[in-house]
Amino acid sequence: IEKRLRELAFLNTGVNINLIDKRQSQEKKINFKYDGGIKEYVKYLNDGKNVINNQPISFSGSKNSITIECALQWTESYHENTICFTNNIVQRDGGTHLAGFRGALTRSIVNYINKNTKNSNNITGDDAREGLTCIISAKLPDPKFSSQTKDKLVSSEVRPVIESISLDKLEQWIEENPSEIKKV
Repeated sequence: IEKRLRELAFLNTGVNINLIDKRQSQEKKINFKYDGGIKEYVKYLNDGKNVINNQPISFSGSKNSITIECALQWTESYHENTICFTNNIVQRDGGTHLAGFRGALTRSIVNYINKNTKNSNNITGDDAREGLTCIISAKLPDPKFSSQTKDKLVSSEVRPVIESISLDKLEQWIEENPSEIKKV
């Protein structure tokens, strides 16, 4: 319960959630309130890890009744940790929002490398996502999932919207933060 309430507080910026555990003789109270939203969620997930970009990248946008919010930060880890949500429901298997974000991330990093280095190596999406911690939150009317357990978003209209917004915002961040992207 504590994990899910913390998750909801991160996803809903500024919402104050109180958990009171009365099972023991000593009452345990926990308050969840995160004004930084999913940006703070990424920091929370990366606590104790060696981060590459000091501040998480965070952006949001809206198009065609679809709203996206995204926060990401790279660590020195080798594993990707991306968590996707649709209307505050987690999708363990990702879906069209994850595919759109990954396409934009790979394209923006490859474009940067091709433009600014003489590197002839082919950079793959896996290379771009190595050590990445990312939260993707999409909000849309009438989402479609692959099953009743809502493990994968299959709404086809989501991918182009998220890819377009993410590409614009990531390329803007890359342009404004040349020292940070070089570290990545």
